[in-house]
Amino acid sequence: MHVLIIGAGAIGLFTGARLALAGDEVCLVGRPALLDSVRSSGLTLIEPGAAPRTTAPRCVSDLESAFADAAPYDLALLTVKAYDTDAAIAELRAAASIVPPIVTLQNGVGNEEALASAFGPDRVLSAAIDTPVSIPQPGQVQIHKRRYGIGLATLGNRQALALATGALKGAGFTVQVFDDYRGLKWSKLLMNILANAQCAILGWTPAQVMADRTASELEARAWQEAATVMRRLAIAPVSLGGYPFPQLMPLVERLPPRWVARGLRRFVAGGRGAKLPSLRLALEAGKPSEVRWLNGAVARYGSDTGAPAPVNATVTSVLEGLTRRTIPEDAYRDDPKRLAALLERP
Repeated sequence: MHVLIIGAGAIGLFTGARLALAGDEVCLVGRPALLDSVRSSGLTLIEPGAAPRTTAPRCVSDLESAFADAAPYDLALLTVKAYDTDAAIAELRAAASIVPPIVTLQNGVGNEEALASAFGPDRVLSAAIDTPVSIPQPGQVQIHKRRYGIGLATLGNRQALALATGALKGAGFTVQVFDDYRGLKWSKLLMNILANAQCAILGWTPAQVMADRTASELEARAWQEAATVMRRLAIAPVSLGGYPFPQLMPLVERLPPRWVARGLRRFVAGGRGAKLPSLRLALEAGKPSEVRWLNGAVARYGSDTGAPAPVNATVTSVLEGLTRRTIPEDAYRDDPKRLAALLERP
């Protein structure tokens, strides 16, 4: 199979490496800083309990080069950050006369709709992955836990779904197919928003956020808002990443926030509690933030459905201000009560 990986970050390198090692012909599109080492020495996959394996996928810096003198692609995996989706769409339109089925492995809500608007729903597949991955150095991708599950859903094309399922299973992934892509992506959003935005705003780890009464109750309220918005949108949660969302979310809506906070603490215990989440890493690196597609999506859809989501709206506004440097970087550092006070203003 001829597979295009658009976005050679950690997830792109991980999926590209496993597909290539399974015998698929893979082309990686990404920044030269990440791909120069792959061109010269190959891409090395480091997995727990296994010897490192190296493969040599094709590497290019733009989609025009990816499609030049190449056989038609059977499948494209989109792994860029949500804020780069529009740019990827524009580049695909300019480079390809025929766009292959696109599997979006991106976090956040809204990417599928943007792709479907550009290329039609029959060319879009939704996916979610929960494998902890990092790039220890250029040319390497490291897996920290042997979790190879991928959730997959189609926006309408069952043939493309079967093609993607077969390719991913052939690369060693356990694929769980869902009927409603919205349930898949909103359930993954619940995982992504937990102890993420506040970590960036407060400068804390997830464990610190969940150990503090004020901060943990804000996390609980954010989840309750998301649960209400999903119900208003008639989106049924799915079981994903060990979270029993179908059973959990009706309870989340009804229980007091302090009880919900107690229950959520165990989900960020252990290794995850000390690991810096994506939104904090992006802020500290001076990169754009995906918060608009995470907490911001809850706030937008809440407004549209008459289900206000003030906690999600507040953390989105504050984090975007910190990212744009319109809010001083230490404005809410170590001070969840000051953040919570924003919700009390008229």
